[in-house]
Amino acid sequence: MTTPDIDGAAILAQVEAKRGYTLPYHRLFARHAPALLRDYDRFYESLTLEKRLLTPVQRETVWAGLLAAAREVHGFIHMRRATAAGMTNDDIARAVAIAAATEAFAVIGFSGTNWAAWTLPEALTARYLTIFDAARDGLDPGLAHLVAAVAMAARRERAGTVLHLARTFQGGITPGEACEGLSYMLIPCGGNTLIEAVAFWEEAAKEGVLPAPY
Repeated sequence: MTTPDIDGAAILAQVEAKRGYTLPYHRLFARHAPALLRDYDRFYESLTLEKRLLTPVQRETVWAGLLAAAREVHGFIHMRRATAAGMTNDDIARAVAIAAATEAFAVIGFSGTNWAAWTLPEALTARYLTIFDAARDGLDPGLAHLVAAVAMAARRERAGTVLHLARTFQGGITPGEACEGLSYMLIPCGGNTLIEAVAFWEEAAKEGVLPAPY
């Protein structure tokens, strides 16, 4: 049953007017949970549409890397937003390549754990960062490392998240901007993944590796 004092059809029309489309769950909520649609739409706007700290290009660069890392098929919505923000197809491809490069970190970790006598962790990290820099291809280091940190966090990779967050801050990105980038994970990855990402940051701060998240 619909909520008597909330017009789901009207809220759905507002969503479509603002975004230019509606999604299946929007239509489902409009029929059965209009208050949820209203509140979710406001949350979504605040999370990813309204101006926060990152510029539109920075925001969509992070989104492109995150959606690639999360294997999110419906990421085409953000591809369109990236184009609208002024990003070229090559800019988008570079963000995706950064996310792809972060997947090499798992191989580095495997070798460092199992063949440490021959593949020293420091040397492996240096070689991994060479791969990362090739994928970065001139993108501002702070932003590139933020993309990588979010991609790592999306896969719940603690060491990689901390590695790139440290370089994110060294590159001039603020904790508030990093918070914004990580917050995007709420939609494609869920709250539990974000809980772990912030816990990685908090633990590393206690170890003196990162600035405190709060």
